[in-house]
Amino acid sequence: MSGLHVAERSAFETFRRGLRLSPEFRRGLAGTLALAVLATAGRVIIPIAVQQVIDNGLSGPEPDVGFVRAAVLACVLAVVLTTLCAYLMNVRLYRSSESGLATLRRKGFRHVHDLSVLTQNSERRGALVSRVTSDVDQISQFMQWGGLVIVVSVGQLLVATVLMAAYSWQLTLLVWAVFLPLTFALPRFQRMIARAYLRVRERTGDMLAAISESVVGSAVIRAYAVEDRTARRIDEAVDAQRSAQARAQTIIALTFPLTEVVAAVAVAAVVLAGVRLGVDGSISRGELVAFLFLITLFISPLQTATEVLNEAQNAISGWRRVLAVLDTPPDVADPGPDGRTLPRGPISVRFENVTFAYPGGPPVLHDITVEIPPCTKVAVVGETGSGKTTFAKLLTRLMDPVEGRVLLDGVDLREIRFSSLRERVVMVPQDGFLFDGTLAENIRYGRPDATDADIELAITELGLADWVAGLPAGLDTPVGQRGESLSAGERQLVALARAYLADPDLLLLDEATSAVDPATEVRLARALEGVTRGRTAVSIAHRLSTAEAADEILVFDRGRIVQRGPHAELIRQPGVYADLYASWASGTRS
Repeated sequence: MSGLHVAERSAFETFRRGLRLSPEFRRGLAGTLALAVLATAGRVIIPIAVQQVIDNGLSGPEPDVGFVRAAVLACVLAVVLTTLCAYLMNVRLYRSSESGLATLRRKGFRHVHDLSVLTQNSERRGALVSRVTSDVDQISQFMQWGGLVIVVSVGQLLVATVLMAAYSWQLTLLVWAVFLPLTFALPRFQRMIARAYLRVRERTGDMLAAISESVVGSAVIRAYAVEDRTARRIDEAVDAQRSAQARAQTIIALTFPLTEVVAAVAVAAVVLAGVRLGVDGSISRGELVAFLFLITLFISPLQTATEVLNEAQNAISGWRRVLAVLDTPPDVADPGPDGRTLPRGPISVRFENVTFAYPGGPPVLHDITVEIPPCTKVAVVGETGSGKTTFAKLLTRLMDPVEGRVLLDGVDLREIRFSSLRERVVMVPQDGFLFDGTLAENIRYGRPDATDADIELAITELGLADWVAGLPAGLDTPVGQRGESLSAGERQLVALARAYLADPDLLLLDEATSAVDPATEVRLARALEGVTRGRTAVSIAHRLSTAEAADEILVFDRGRIVQRGPHAELIRQPGVYADLYASWASGTRS
């Protein structure tokens, strides 16, 4: 089940919350409604003109051509005014809706980034992206078309009802009596459609997730020759989305014929009753014809209501999914203005009785207490699953401990502003993720204000100048999406240069040299000696050559620190480290 649960709030509550989150929707709404009233009122001029022409312009022995000409001219002016008002209303509505949707996208995107790694991992990436893209697009379609139709239709319904009542209150009651059962049935259809379109949005998210995963993992798919299996999985996701959409459209298709039948009954009833009233002298011929025109204006909003209901429920379902993201509390929250800002300088690290467990699982770190003095180079070693990477994520506050606390310079990480923390602590992850751009742009990502000279100095100090010079366009070499134009080892080099340029006080290297060939590793080992000098450095070491150069080694086993000390001391002691080192050494010799 998704970690971002879609709350079953009412459509009205969802709509109200959405408007509250995007105040741009309400900006200038009074002016837009005024234009809608004028645009709607202009439509009743024609029925009134028809009634006046029949009863006054054509009622005498000779047609009153002047009266008819004046009525036609009034109709032309009304149409022009109505068209102008409708145009201005459209423009205002489009501008306000686009501004509101842009705000909603920004809030959704930023909140996704505020969520912890654990929360993000509970939702597939494609489905998460769909919540701030395709789901918002559905809201956009409704706000720019359905919202407009609702505004005009409500006004048109009210104006038509008032004018019909002025001509004949009896026929007006008859029309409402015919349509009243449909108005009671619509809420039931609305609930059915809401459930159907929520399923549509969920299946759309699943489909996008399946497609995005297959695109990103295309190399693995080809390597293992599972194209057919992947295609079947995508076909199943597409078919599920199609089936959900078809079920929703089936419900919509049921409502449209109902309005057609009710409309036909209403017209027939009015004709029959109107003729009887005309015989009694209660309504004139012109008024009866005008009334039939007004029924068309009355029926039109109810007929389009089914289509609007379609768009509305699709939008409400999308809104619910976006709100589900925004309602997911960030379990790793930025203290913001109330947080503390730490001064620059070498950092001390302390773990106090830290325990951590992933949701629903057993503890992976048990009561960790350890202190790392400033300017110390520490290597963290252990077998796979021993808790090394979890230790690193807690240190950089990608996650918070279940028990205990992590302190930098004596301050709990939860009290430090993110801006200060990210400035002072930089982590080089295993994958060395690169963005689609040039080599220089990716290195500059660690410090946006860095000049080309700063970048060149950084790569020189890291001993990478000859490698950069050997690239096709040097620092201007495109790295491709996710850095796929470079090898895994080259991506790690860029990630290290990026971290070095950021000039952190605490540098954390999570298997940073694991994808580098032996020759490059030797060069990086020399460069890293300079990079880590004067700052606290913690390396999650896969190759134990990194541990040999550290001031101190923390040895993890089954979520506990079982040994600590320098390499020379630990290698002489029987235990986990000596076994790991012996295994690594034999592997490198072979």
